[in-house]
Amino acid sequence: MLKAIFLDLDETLCDTRKATELAKARLAGTVSEQFGVDGVLFAERYETGFYRRWSDSQRARYLPIIQQQGEDGFRVQLMIDLLAELGVAEAGQSSAQRLQNQFDRDRLAAFDFFPGIEAFLAEARDSFTTVVITNGPVFSQVPKIEAVNLAERVDHIIIGGQEPEEKPARSIFQKALRLANCAAHEAIHVGDSLAADIAGAQASSIPSIWVQHQQSLDAGLGITPHHTVAHPSQIPALIRRLQDA
Repeated sequence: MLKAIFLDLDETLCDTRKATELAKARLAGTVSEQFGVDGVLFAERYETGFYRRWSDSQRARYLPIIQQQGEDGFRVQLMIDLLAELGVAEAGQSSAQRLQNQFDRDRLAAFDFFPGIEAFLAEARDSFTTVVITNGPVFSQVPKIEAVNLAERVDHIIIGGQEPEEKPARSIFQKALRLANCAAHEAIHVGDSLAADIAGAQASSIPSIWVQHQQSLDAGLGITPHHTVAHPSQIPALIRRLQDA
């Protein structure tokens, strides 16, 4: 019997990609207008940086900054460095902070649930314990959680940046099971990342639903979800079928 639903946040409950693309477009326009450089290239490189898709040299540079100044300090320095790469040597801390603030503001303004998900969460709480398990730093995840009033819509929220380990670590899934007061076979985890969500659930013997988003199933990972949906809007119908089975 299904007693609990564990849910990823980004690209599972909420359309983070849409919000990010909108914020990037506005950031690109501001950078082009203020500094006369390729704003689109800047915005693309900025996204690559804050998602930690780093080169070895970037890793060596930015990890100490994160440890000493936190996520905001890192992202502001990333802005300064990227502007310098495009020939804007005079960009200072205040200019970079304004760009950072603009990006965050625009992204949060556009951050919202996928269609049907808000109603599904309200329905799900009548039958299940609902637990959101999201990776990422507190700096970025808490504002997103607050933007959609998630704490009022689910029973528990676990933020990877506040835990000793993030998904796919077993410890974070074990915490979710304790919060839901259920066994692994009585829960199901829904997420879009094979490596984090599905692998983590599998390692903890929790059935899984993969939100595919046109991704290819990577056979090399050796990970097979129990169920697959093409888009988050299909999650509610699948959960209802599993509930009735």
